[in-house]
Amino acid sequence: MSATFPVIAVAGLGVESSTFSPARTDAPAFQPQRGVDVLGRYPFLAPGQPLRAAADWRGALVGKALPGGTVTASAYADLSGELIAKLQGLGPIDGLWYDIHGAMTVEGMDDAEAELLARIRETVGLDVIVSTSMDLHGNVSRTLVHLTDLITCYRMAPHEDAMETKERAARNLVDQLTGGGPRPVKAWIPVPVLLAGEQTSTRIEPAKGLYAAVEEVEAAQGVTDAAMWVGYAWADEPRNRAAVVVTGPDESAVTGGAERLARAFWDARHDFVFVAPTGTLADCLDEALASTAQPYFVSDTGDNPTAGGAGDVTWGLGQLLARPELQGPCGPTVLYASLPGPTAVDTAARAGIGATVTVTAGAEVDGRYAAPLTMTGVVHAVRHGDPDAGTEAVLRVGSVYVILTRLRKPYHHEHDFTDLELNPRTADVVIVKIGYLEPELFAVAADWKMALTPGGVDQDLQRLGHHRIRRPMFPFDPRMADPDLSARIIAPSSQPFSGPED
Repeated sequence: MSATFPVIAVAGLGVESSTFSPARTDAPAFQPQRGVDVLGRYPFLAPGQPLRAAADWRGALVGKALPGGTVTASAYADLSGELIAKLQGLGPIDGLWYDIHGAMTVEGMDDAEAELLARIRETVGLDVIVSTSMDLHGNVSRTLVHLTDLITCYRMAPHEDAMETKERAARNLVDQLTGGGPRPVKAWIPVPVLLAGEQTSTRIEPAKGLYAAVEEVEAAQGVTDAAMWVGYAWADEPRNRAAVVVTGPDESAVTGGAERLARAFWDARHDFVFVAPTGTLADCLDEALASTAQPYFVSDTGDNPTAGGAGDVTWGLGQLLARPELQGPCGPTVLYASLPGPTAVDTAARAGIGATVTVTAGAEVDGRYAAPLTMTGVVHAVRHGDPDAGTEAVLRVGSVYVILTRLRKPYHHEHDFTDLELNPRTADVVIVKIGYLEPELFAVAADWKMALTPGGVDQDLQRLGHHRIRRPMFPFDPRMADPDLSARIIAPSSQPFSGPED
């Protein structure tokens, strides 16, 4: 390796997989990019950027899917096989940036990202320095920490710092390769807490203060990076829990920093609350429709496609359309996003804007809570070519504007509505299948509540039925004894794996 110009590969597969959803994630959902197209994903690796000029970056394969159900074994086999083949074709490398989410579940596997990294290690060798970037809702096993050299995650939820985090992982890797020092010391601490993302948003305390402390630990002498994961609550695997990892050249510094963060997380466990007021859907609708605050947002949380929900649960929309005050066109204006129904979308598109149609949609994937929903309404808008939804159609049913999609789509941005001739700012109520509101919608909302609705990402974790997570675990075992929060120093990947997966 040149001391100043290392060769670095970029690879990874990422998806957030709910094991409580009947949905399955297939290979096309990852929309994989290869070769130089991989580098185009990251603005900081654009030609002319300092980080791009600091190394010879070589894209292998990176694929990221919308959160969903368990990844099929065949999809994983195809994508991982191609990823390994691409790495083999790159020639010798000095470093690898492993860009993942951290909550991917694959049929027949309990720690898919670690298993993939083990295969990568077999391909590129143990001398290659690996830096891993993750979502803070990922899961960090001892095995994953063993196989990587540097590891970091987002520090904001919602994830406004996603690209900043990826850049930090890439920059740390370049610094490690060009600095010539020994491999970093890695201090890992599993924290037996498993909470939903909507209870751990960094918009409010205690997560706001906890993640501010992460930056303080990182700034200490002898520390390269500090990271704290909330973990992913809607999968049932032994690795699902919170975790802390601190890396750097000074064992004392990384140990002290990791133990500080882990203890703070554990001590705050009773203080976590939902990021917004919650209630039943009926209660939320009563309050929203009676409110003078416009627009009033309601999150239909149980089927949130950005947390792994199937997206086609009809229960919430069925309750909404049954409301007597919404039966006529002169009722309160309500926007609902969204419900997949490819046949319904085709019918609306053929009929055209202004036509009255009767369509049936939803419950093709997750019909556990309500049947497919039949509705009659006027076609308000049709839009083709959306990268997630494919085709979208808006149907006005009474005073409710229902967004129907060919494929499930998250609605995070104001333009997601205005592109469909809908104005969320002037609506009385906007109902979105989401957990915490993403930044644009949060800024638009005059008021907001989270409806605790059924689905594959139900916010009531204890009624989901976890039975494979490590116990005791808070809040499943509220009276559990204090855990061992001492730092585990994890051996470099060049040494044999050691220590229990505790």
